[in-house]
Amino acid sequence: MGLPIRKTEKRFSYADYKAWPDDERWELIDGVAYCMSPAPTSAHQALVTEFLWRIAAFLHGKPCQAFVAPFDVRLVEADASDDQVVNVVQPDIVVYCDPGKIDQRGGKGAPDWIIEVLSPATAARDQREKLALYERFGVDEYWLVHPGDRLLTIFRREESGVYARAQVFDEEATVAATRFPELNLSLTEIFSVIPELS
Repeated sequence: MGLPIRKTEKRFSYADYKAWPDDERWELIDGVAYCMSPAPTSAHQALVTEFLWRIAAFLHGKPCQAFVAPFDVRLVEADASDDQVVNVVQPDIVVYCDPGKIDQRGGKGAPDWIIEVLSPATAARDQREKLALYERFGVDEYWLVHPGDRLLTIFRREESGVYARAQVFDEEATVAATRFPELNLSLTEIFSVIPELS
């Protein structure tokens, strides 16, 4: 495919995606391929790690399970075979509470909770195309972490199936996912892991 390409004009499916080199990371959104490079920053990775260990520790021994990228999430249209899937994403962190949605290739179907830590190369896509995609496929909760501003934006699905108006929290807040009200995440503690770089 070639890493310099950020977005392709041609449409692809999961059948194409599986044949691409293992050392290249791509996502498919409605069949359009988006390159996932360059590699994330140290601040991005520190935040992903901090969120993940707190969530994974909380979920230990419970039926829900957290996964970290690279982990393929196939969002499936009704009656589509695996090879016909045109939406394959790699969120930073996903939580599935239905073990029937997890297989050897990753996740198939909407996760219960997705967290994306914004990077300059992918921030616009995370806030537009992926937001619309996750709402469309029924992801219950979508968190966008803003490292530079030290903010968290949360989208929660209403009974109507659409996301409620975004809630924005600053680094002084303590937050919890709707499904896990006992999992109190201190944003002060989490954002404190961003490395001080010269």
